[in-house]
Amino acid sequence: MIDKLVIVESPAKANTIKKFLGGNSKVVASMGHIRDLPKSKMGIDIEHDFEPQYINIRGKASLINSLKKDAKEAKNIYLATDPDREGEAIAWHLAYILGLDPKTVYRVTFNEITKNAVKNGIANPRTIDLNLTDAQQARRVMDRIVGYKISPVLWKKVQKGLSAGRVQSVAVKLIVEREEEIEKFIPEEYWNITLVASDKATKTKFDCKFIGKNGKKQELHSKEEVDKVLEELEGARYIVKEIKKGEKKRTPAPPFTTSTMQQEASRKLNFAIKKTMSVAQGLYEGVKLPELGLTGLITYMRTDSTRISEEARAGAKEVVTSKYGEEYYENRYYKTKSEAQDAHEGIRPTHIEISPESIKDSLTPDQYKLYRLIYNRFIASQMSAAIYDTLTVNIDGNDYNFRANGQTLKFKGFMALYVETEDNEKEEEFTKIPNLQVNEEVKKEDIKSKQSFTEPPPRYTEASLVKTLEEKGIGRPSTYAPTITTIITRRYIEKIQKQLAPTDLGRIVNKLLIENFADIINVEFTAKIEEEFDKVAVGDEKWKDVIRHFYGPFSKNIERVEKELEHVKLEYEVSDVPCEKCGRMMVIKFGKYGKFLACPRISRM
Repeated sequence: MIDKLVIVESPAKANTIKKFLGGNSKVVASMGHIRDLPKSKMGIDIEHDFEPQYINIRGKASLINSLKKDAKEAKNIYLATDPDREGEAIAWHLAYILGLDPKTVYRVTFNEITKNAVKNGIANPRTIDLNLTDAQQARRVMDRIVGYKISPVLWKKVQKGLSAGRVQSVAVKLIVEREEEIEKFIPEEYWNITLVASDKATKTKFDCKFIGKNGKKQELHSKEEVDKVLEELEGARYIVKEIKKGEKKRTPAPPFTTSTMQQEASRKLNFAIKKTMSVAQGLYEGVKLPELGLTGLITYMRTDSTRISEEARAGAKEVVTSKYGEEYYENRYYKTKSEAQDAHEGIRPTHIEISPESIKDSLTPDQYKLYRLIYNRFIASQMSAAIYDTLTVNIDGNDYNFRANGQTLKFKGFMALYVETEDNEKEEEFTKIPNLQVNEEVKKEDIKSKQSFTEPPPRYTEASLVKTLEEKGIGRPSTYAPTITTIITRRYIEKIQKQLAPTDLGRIVNKLLIENFADIINVEFTAKIEEEFDKVAVGDEKWKDVIRHFYGPFSKNIERVEKELEHVKLEYEVSDVPCEKCGRMMVIKFGKYGKFLACPRISRM
């Protein structure tokens, strides 16, 4: 007889947990979902109140039989799937398969896979949270309806193999709209004038930027305007009119959430979003370390909270004070966004005493890079602000105003360890300013003008797309990686270096969806639906009510589009290779394995 049967999702997680449970315990893995909607049909019974028609996943029969056998021999069964909506749904499906009552079965969750967390979880089980499983069902059912109703329209009217999705289509729309902004952008000319000055005492040169005239800001848009200023500055004396000294603080970023981890790993490590999540999963489930064996190194990696435990806070204090000194430590609390699901902590190391360098040889290069990023970000979040001395000097010449900005780092604070980056981050321009006095005259060493043009908004990168999706309330942390992977795999989007650009196919499908399904392929609608799912998750709304409210108008729209929409002909890029049979130049098409040449007479794939 098995005393405790613990069912988790992955073998790696099972192996890590095994070592914490003594006695007659058994830990097994469900290998993710064991039941799902069928792939061959929609699997939603519209006529009977949207009842999902779940089936056992093909290829899992022997696993299911093994789980049933273990369950019969177990005195106590603990469903320890991942601590999120998806994990709750897997636990619910497991209860069904094993004939267990979801209202009485033991459900345990671990935000981190450590001995204390596992033992506490087992000692304090709860029942399955049916509100969370309903929220997951609501998303699954709605996404299935949208995908299985709109995709056949695309197959019929555009090309076989196309798909639409509630979140993926909005992501494509954002990328297409950004590309259109770039294409329509008209550069505007502007000029900068820089006075290179020096003080008389030390002859130290420093740059002063042109600001305007008589205290009013003046923008320069042509060479004629610049020449007029330069002409009026001929023979000018440059006098220091004002000196402002100050202090500036820069505070550390909070511990990672899923999306900020994805963004920072993309910028700093050049990791694709999908890769970041895969590496993080391995760090969470457990890595084999000398002496310690399999050890979970980070807390659960799907979270939108920045909260951290008091135990972790104490661990960070010890690291900071021992390595850098008391003055580098500051006990910081970060406010989690009001719409965030605050069930978990932010992403942090589970064993703060295990530094990245101390286990580098036990990690793969990618694991080391991501663990180091997570570790340093967390420790830095509990450090003092960096402090700069700032200096602003205003200089006048013939009524024209110039300004020099300087700053020096007085105290590194958290920057001794970690500095957050931003996409398309522009460094502020500072110059080293000598010791000047008000009314002092400085010498003009040179005066330079430079022509520039305004630039269009940048294309999205994976990092900036994730940031935008999060800001607009589209999707959830767990959906970003599969969404981006899907739209690239479907060839709606292509990656050019690190940037995301729409393909011709992506533009055509986006145009078709906007013209015919504007209410669905809509940022506000998608964000509102996420709010509805959140209400279901806390019991404020019934999931079938959400689907009912959505389905009526949606189904009527589908009927209208199927009747009214004419076939959309795709235009393919023409190659310089003639077809052997008809002599016409072949066109470039895309298949399962990438680009291929096809006869232009074969209009459909």
